[in-house]
Amino acid sequence: MSRGGAGAAGVSTRTVEVNGQPCRVWEKGAGEPVGFLAGIGGLAGWTPFLDRLAERRRVVVPSVPGFPGAQGHDVLDSQLDWILATQDLLEAAGLAGADLIGVSVGAALAADVGACARGMVRRLVLVGPLGVYDEGEPIADVWAQRPGDLPAMVCEEPERFRAAVAAPEGEDPVEAEVLLLRAHEAAARLLWPLSDTGLAKRLPRIRGPVLLVWGEADRVVPFGYARRFATLLGGEARVERVPGAGHLAELDAPDEVARRVLAFLDQ
Repeated sequence: MSRGGAGAAGVSTRTVEVNGQPCRVWEKGAGEPVGFLAGIGGLAGWTPFLDRLAERRRVVVPSVPGFPGAQGHDVLDSQLDWILATQDLLEAAGLAGADLIGVSVGAALAADVGACARGMVRRLVLVGPLGVYDEGEPIADVWAQRPGDLPAMVCEEPERFRAAVAAPEGEDPVEAEVLLLRAHEAAARLLWPLSDTGLAKRLPRIRGPVLLVWGEADRVVPFGYARRFATLLGGEARVERVPGAGHLAELDAPDEVARRVLAFLDQ
């Protein structure tokens, strides 16, 4: 797996500020921009999925506060704080009005920005989104998992998750573990205990086209939530399931998810 920053071919790195705190932005490719907000654990390195996207688009990957490459999650106390911080992050990264892909935790934030600041997002892709809760079909509690059990919960191929969050070559692996724990803490500030941010009330405000992608082996968010999202969204929604993929479908099936995402964005 190629790595972000200086260790990944063609990937540039810059830093923007959100609430006075640094947030890393990776970028690769040419053409129309598309943003990407990572899922559980964030990203310690560039991934094959992002490489596939960068063959056709300019891929911009800003790090959400608290995720690897970014700080400032400890001052985000309310859902509004998180929404505004994410909006500021996207604007600073040059993604205002661009297409946006969000995965898991990142999908919950991407959807909220799309709902609360309609002009910020053109086409929206949500992969295994969190943020909505139904007590009749509860979402798995990822925060109750032992660290060693998390990879198998979020990926059908656990090694793909381990690779995505592992320390880049030459960097301290202990530091990578610290960053993963901090990302888990940041996600918990947003979503614990029920992964319910009140997003269901705001989804009807999203009027643009949305692609909902679910891994067939998602052990975190049951597929029933795809129907809930599609029903609640105010515009056209397409639902696609990806065989052989878990919750972080873009890690398990990078080529297939990229193919479906690009077909949707090219419409």
